[in-house]
Amino acid sequence: MPRANRYFIPNQVWHITHRCHKGEFLLKFARDRQRWLGWLFEAKKRFGLSVLDYMVTSNHVHLLVFGGKNQEAIPKSMQLIAGRTGQEYNQRKNRKGAFWEDRYHATAVESGSHLIQCLVYIDLNMVRAGVISHPEEWPFSGYNEIQKHRERYGLIDHGSLIDLAEVKSQQDLKQVHKEWIEEKLKNGDPFREDRWTESLAVGGEGFAKEVRDELGIRAIGRTIVSDGEQQQLRDAQRPYMSLFDSEKGRLRQNIPPKWDVYPDS
Repeated sequence: MPRANRYFIPNQVWHITHRCHKGEFLLKFARDRQRWLGWLFEAKKRFGLSVLDYMVTSNHVHLLVFGGKNQEAIPKSMQLIAGRTGQEYNQRKNRKGAFWEDRYHATAVESGSHLIQCLVYIDLNMVRAGVISHPEEWPFSGYNEIQKHRERYGLIDHGSLIDLAEVKSQQDLKQVHKEWIEEKLKNGDPFREDRWTESLAVGGEGFAKEVRDELGIRAIGRTIVSDGEQQQLRDAQRPYMSLFDSEKGRLRQNIPPKWDVYPDS
């Protein structure tokens, strides 16, 4: 799968997915998920990473970010977060070998309603896995931080999220976000949608064409397809697998109320 920094497009929203090596449940313990979040906070401080949403499961992570004009913010952040999390885990477990799959996947997401749909998809991850019944029950995601602004040690860039979601205020964002979550839960339709994890871009037809044109020669062999709701720029690559079959059994419900482990500066 392509790396985000290989086809950086300025002022773009990216949904990044990164799996543990061979889909192993290397993030099954709360302390390791907390450390991933701690390094995300550090990446925000060091590189100015604009975080719009996040989700840490037991075998993969989701990260929604705004790239802005800084071409290095995303790759440097991913290198820091992935590298330090894996390093700490291997040292603690006296383990050798890769912690992550070699490549993370990045999908460009159009602002507005498409962005909100992506937020909802990310936040319902552990509901799809059967671990929880509502995203508010999982503290290793951005749902609760979107719904209630965190004054200290906040990860989410609320100002950028409000602008990119094309809503008027924090209250409007909370309302729309919550309504879309509840609608998905009510309809019994929180299921996996591969457009968010296997496409190179998701949005309207004009947006998909714009991303394709920005890619230039790198867009050869990639086509725009419609799923009835949105246009996707697709790449004939190995599918991103979400290995949820045994997730529920591997995760404990003794979840701390908040992540509270922060790395040194």
